[in-house]
Parts: sequence; C-alpha cells; structure tokens
Amino acid sequence: MSTVIDLPDLPVPPADVRPVSRLRRALRGWPVLLALVLLALIVVMALCAPLLGTTDPTQLDPGSRLQGLSAAHWLGTDAFGRDVYSRVVYGARVSLVVGLGVTLFSLAAGLLIGVPAGYFRWFDAIVMRVMDGLMAIPGILLAIALVSLSGSSLTTVLVAITIPEIPRVVRLVRGVILGVRHEAYVEAAISLGTPTLRLMLRHLVPNTIAPMIVQGTYIFASAIITEAILSFLGAGVPPDIPSWGNIMADGRTYFQLIPGLVLYPGALLSITVLTVNVLADALRDALDPRLARRL
Repeated sequence: MSTVIDLPDLPVPPADVRPVSRLRRALRGWPVLLALVLLALIVVMALCAPLLGTTDPTQLDPGSRLQGLSAAHWLGTDAFGRDVYSRVVYGARVSLVVGLGVTLFSLAAGLLIGVPAGYFRWFDAIVMRVMDGLMAIPGILLAIALVSLSGSSLTTVLVAITIPEIPRVVRLVRGVILGVRHEAYVEAAISLGTPTLRLMLRHLVPNTIAPMIVQGTYIFASAIITEAILSFLGAGVPPDIPSWGNIMADGRTYFQLIPGLVLYPGALLSITVLTVNVLADALRDALDPRLARRL
C-alpha cells in the first residue's frame, strides 16, 4: 500500500519581481527617462554628423582663427580656423565607436576566457595569474604604452583600451560560473553525460548575461573617458580625426581667451558618461535579484 504525501504548493513570485517587470519599473523614473532621451540625442547627432555639421571639421582657415560665436561658426573657431561646432559633432562619432567597440570586444573576450576558467580548475590557475598581472598595471598607463609602441590610430586605441578591461570581465564571468558550477541542475546535466560545450552554452553562459549587461554599460562609460584622456595627452586618435579629447587638448592653450574650446566638448563628454552611468544603475537595480524588493 503506497502512501501519498501532499506537498505544499511552492510560492509563486509575483509578476512585479520578474526581470522584465523590474526593468520596466526601473525605467519609469524621470532621471532614467531623461538619460535615455539625452543619450538618444547624442547617438542621433553622431549618426547624422554629415547633415548636422556646418563645414568640414578638418578644413583649415587661418584667416578666421580664434573667432567667437557667429552665423558662419556657431561655436566659434579654434587656433587653426576649424569650425568648433562641426568638430564637436563629429567627435561624438569617435567616442561612441570607441565605447561600443571596447564594450563588445572586452565582453566577448571575457566570456570566452572566463567560462572555461570557472569550469576547469587547471585552466583557472593559469588564466587568473595572467589576469592578476594585467590588473596590477594601471589601465591608462598600459593603454599609453600600447599606443606608443603601435602608433596612433583608432584601431590601436580600441585595442589599447580593451586589453585592460578584459581581466575585469574575466573575473566577473569566472565568479558567476563558480557560483553555479555546483548547482543541482548542473550536476544533473553532468551525470547525464552532457557534452562539456553544450553544458557551458546551455546551463552556464545564460547565468552571465545579466551581470555582463550591467558591466558592459560601465565599460562603455569608462572607455569614452579613457579615449578622451589619451587624446588629451596626445596618445589617442590622430589629430586629423576630431574627438572630444583632442579638441580639448587643442583648446587648453587658449582657455582664458575662448573657454568654449574646452567647455563645449567637455560638457558633451560629461553628459554622455553621466547618462550611461544612470542607465547602468537602473539596469543593475532591475537585473540584480537582491535589489528586487526596492523596485
């Protein structure tokens, strides 16, 4: 005679604590909405730079150097007679390309290295020593050294900023994999003989998506700042490519005469980084289950 045991019904989490619902609620606040609007405007400005720019940003006009605001030059001209407004608009392209490129490359490399590092102990012992060595070097110094060795170009800047970001992503992914490595469903898949690659792709990698999205937003903001620093120091993109960093570097000598040469690109740089950080905080609050009760 068999005995039937009635198990209590497991509590079902309310709909408002699910990731999608939490994300919607996190995006309702006015700071997040304002950040989304400002970031969208900056992206549109970068994409439509040929339409919004009044002149060629690299065109030299020594006869109109260091002019103030005028109908022909909305934000004045720099020491070489180049239109500051057009250079600031085109500079958004460099910042967004660098931010997006560094984010994608560092996340991809961190995922490819971090997943096997968290799963295989022997691989972890080798990889983490290399990552610790890279993290011991300040990122900006490593980027300057790489640019100095390889020459100034947009590709070199992308690589130089990406390499210091990879160890941070690797440590994040490795920590997530170590946390779920001994979960019951993973152990069950291993006992059933699931191939290692399929086990990683189906059971381990999905757990890293949410933290990687949040980390990616911070990397995006950090990459924009690092590119501006490199360009300001003369170790970034070539001078003929307008970026917010080298625009400020060219205008610092004449800051007391025309402060806008530094303030205009600096203001856009600050707004871009601030909006990305606001969105990163909203994503963190929405995707982190520990913060679900706050939303």
